[in-house]
Amino acid sequence: MTIDPNELKNQIRKAAHANRKAQENKEEVSQRITDRVMELDEYKNAKCVMWYVDVRDEARTRHALPGAVASDKKIVIPFCVDGELELFLLESMDELELGMYKILEPREELRDVPEKRVDVKDLDLILVPGVGFDAQGGRTGHGKGYYDKCLENARPETPLVALAFECQMFDEIPMQDHDIFMDKVVTEDKVYEGKGRS
Repeated sequence: MTIDPNELKNQIRKAAHANRKAQENKEEVSQRITDRVMELDEYKNAKCVMWYVDVRDEARTRHALPGAVASDKKIVIPFCVDGELELFLLESMDELELGMYKILEPREELRDVPEKRVDVKDLDLILVPGVGFDAQGGRTGHGKGYYDKCLENARPETPLVALAFECQMFDEIPMQDHDIFMDKVVTEDKVYEGKGRS
């Protein structure tokens, strides 16, 4: 009897959430992950990078963001509007405030400023959060498809690099047609080479 892939994903999500919650030294381990990301050629060569602001138990990015913003790269972060990801050019951490779900988001009055809006096609590198991953770059998020919708419109050559704790790695994530493989998954221990979108 075959297990429904959605059911399997739900089981993986549950396990991944528990693992992530139990992860010790989150700040220190996250620092190792973001340091490793910033050492990648894909990061060094990118002029415009989409980061994300960590929520709940995700690999922390907020300690790395100020340095990224101060660098010579354009730093972009996503925020959610009506189930779609919008992209925001982040030039200072002061442009963020705590939103509805206690998530750091761009300040309301800045969101519609034309020069703050970024097109997904302008991104040279996309850093992706997620709930569970496998060594082939398979990813599952929360099941809402926000990132999948956004990533579909990225340039085909733009690398997708996921950040994860090693405890979020599984033997295999059941992938469906709409799911997108990562080019790399970076954990505190290693860099996994994924299938990517090719």
